[in-house]
Amino acid sequence: MTPCGPEGSRVAPLPLRPEELLLVALGAVPGALLRWLLQADPLANVLGCLVIGIVSGSEPPRPRTMLLVGIGFCGSLTTFSGWILALERALGGGSVSGVALLLLELVAGLLAVLSGRGLAGRLARSRPRLRR
Repeated sequence: MTPCGPEGSRVAPLPLRPEELLLVALGAVPGALLRWLLQADPLANVLGCLVIGIVSGSEPPRPRTMLLVGIGFCGSLTTFSGWILALERALGGGSVSGVALLLLELVAGLLAVLSGRGLAGRLARSRPRLRR
């Protein structure tokens, strides 16, 4: 994983400089606060997937936006550990609801990312082009 996304992603990695670390930190604080305000892991995770889809689908790729919004904001809005804790609690009840939750959230997250990327593409196409 590079500072700006997974290996092979369209976003070029940036060297770890103080200003990039600051962007991540500035995005992380509102992401964490929103997660706390929502008090709902599934909603926070799906919302974060939608936002990361929009950010990653924007053309041209914007590394600083990915640091601020993608890694900082979405990274603290969505948490794997919170998701797994909710699954563990659901499975601890001895029911199949944990498996249903797992599948539902995976599908919802994937659909949200795809929707965000589609939305970013439509927004890019609707912007007026400047002629040179």
